[in-house]
Amino acid sequence: MSSSAQGIPGLPDLTHPIELVQFGTQALKTSLLLVFLIVALGIAIALISFSLRRSQPEQLIFIGEWAIRYSQLLQALQHLTLILVLLVPGFFLCSTLSNRYHYWEQARVAQVAESVAGEKLEQFAPQIRYSIQEPYSYNTQVNGKIVKVNETREINRFLRLAGSQIQVKLDQSVDVPGRSSIYQANYTADYKVINQLKDINNFFFEAPPPNGYTLLASYKVERDGTRLQQTNPGDYGFPFQLQPGEETTFRVTYQAQGGPRWVYSAAGQLLSNFSLTAIANFAPADFASGVVPNEIKVNGRNTQFTWKFDDNVSVKNPFGVFTNTEPIRHTGVIPRLLLLAPAIFLWWILLLYLSLPMSFRNVAIAASTFFACLLTLTYLARVIDAQLAWTLISIILLILTWGLGASRRASLAAIVATIAGAVLPIFGLLVPFSGLTLSLAGLLSAVWLAVRHWYGWYSLHPEDQRL
Repeated sequence: MSSSAQGIPGLPDLTHPIELVQFGTQALKTSLLLVFLIVALGIAIALISFSLRRSQPEQLIFIGEWAIRYSQLLQALQHLTLILVLLVPGFFLCSTLSNRYHYWEQARVAQVAESVAGEKLEQFAPQIRYSIQEPYSYNTQVNGKIVKVNETREINRFLRLAGSQIQVKLDQSVDVPGRSSIYQANYTADYKVINQLKDINNFFFEAPPPNGYTLLASYKVERDGTRLQQTNPGDYGFPFQLQPGEETTFRVTYQAQGGPRWVYSAAGQLLSNFSLTAIANFAPADFASGVVPNEIKVNGRNTQFTWKFDDNVSVKNPFGVFTNTEPIRHTGVIPRLLLLAPAIFLWWILLLYLSLPMSFRNVAIAASTFFACLLTLTYLARVIDAQLAWTLISIILLILTWGLGASRRASLAAIVATIAGAVLPIFGLLVPFSGLTLSLAGLLSAVWLAVRHWYGWYSLHPEDQRL
């Protein structure tokens, strides 16, 4: 894995003890403040009761009302405390899973990028160079006078290739230490040259090897079957003579090894009678640089790309072949879902409280089931599609939710609340149409609560509670 793959910066992580200590300190301070406020409220009620001890009727009415409200507050506080106790570990669990899943996604992207990293093998079209004497003039000063001087200088010009017939066979192997792909290119090219000049017969055939190679073997240049020798090391210019009107052919062959991409560049030339056949003995392979081949033949794992132009052609981008990796789609979906999961949990619990009677035990079991489903989704989404994974998990969640009710009506209420509060919102964050799906979930929640409480079409009885 690449060291560049990192988690989400600033996100709480259960594997970071310092963050846990800091959060625990803040939670303890907040809890002490809440307890202090509740105790202070009780003391205030007691003081008011003591001050009204002489007015018995008023004291009884006041104390009775506030005692009932204080009892209700303590009961609601117990449920709120339980939800907070469940929510805080759930938040840390979701943030940790989000961080780890983001790290896994980035590592997978880096691994795919590393498998096709490396400098490309780029072969340039050869050039036919010749020199001519060109007159030129310049002004200079002699004895205080401006004098015009006429001289000649040697400049380089280039003859156009009359034909190019190129074939390259590409094999792919893996560089085990870096786990990156490398190409082994077997290159053969025949070039036709016609001297269309009248007074020039000395030329240089310049055919450099490809750029970006890590190994170059069996490089040779032949003219009409005769091998040409290099005059200087590293100099790939071969002198030859060709009389006006005559033609000759050159063959360039080599075996090279380099990065996982091979391209042929015209180097700004206008190529005539051009034909390039690239045979990729691996899969998947595709053409590079956006220049569409005239013909593509696929035979098993072999793919043959052919570019052919009978007249002339000049392209800005080079022809070429590269290894086509499978695209990594939908990155960041699961981390986003996990970060929003605590809010979805609160919405689901609220719907359950408004839909059927909930006990401490049921709330604890429901919360554990919810976060266990998210944990399963996180790791199951690595091997199968996330939408399919949640579909399977949601079926299990609905089956388990059925047990929240003591009767059929209460169980159906729990199922509707779970679909509207948990299943659809999470599914909405997994599909491309998140806004539409979340809107449908919100509409279903509102309609269900209206039917349940305003119109009384689906009323429950005390015996529907499972203690």
